[in-house]
Amino acid sequence: MRPTLFLTVGLPCTGKTTAARRLELEQRALRLTKDEWVKALYGPENPPGAQDVIEGRLIEIGLRVLGLGTSVVIDYGLWSRDERSALRQAAADLGAGVEMHYLVLAPGQQRARRDQRQAEAPHTTWPMSDAELAAWAADFDVPTPGELDGSEPIDDPPAGFASWEEWRRHRWPPSVS
Repeated sequence: MRPTLFLTVGLPCTGKTTAARRLELEQRALRLTKDEWVKALYGPENPPGAQDVIEGRLIEIGLRVLGLGTSVVIDYGLWSRDERSALRQAAADLGAGVEMHYLVLAPGQQRARRDQRQAEAPHTTWPMSDAELAAWAADFDVPTPGELDGSEPIDDPPAGFASWEEWRRHRWPPSVS
């Protein structure tokens, strides 16, 4: 069987990790959840400079595992189309498939999930205000139907980048500066 890169796409508190855990078991895939790593390394802190580096390290691990023939679940928002295109291309370069799982909730449901998580499992999350949730929603590139089902061609890398690999290394730096 051809390995698959599963991408969970969505805003905070929409059920990405729940979906990723289900995929991990159903598909016998390696699940890489950024928040678990940030919590393990930084506890209550959520340093912005470390976020991109941790994401990048997890992507590199995931791509190595994918190249070895095991499916991988990348469990974080992947808010930009460029991020998703870069990962779709990386999987294609390895001969792997891609399944994108877009999770979306109405803002009221999202806030309710956030409040429930804060009340029941505060050690797994960070405080998020309504204003932050709204700002993040405004920054989110909603996947197109063709992006979700894989029928849409992968975009060219952004201007100034010769390849998606080059863009990926720029987006997800190898170390904290």
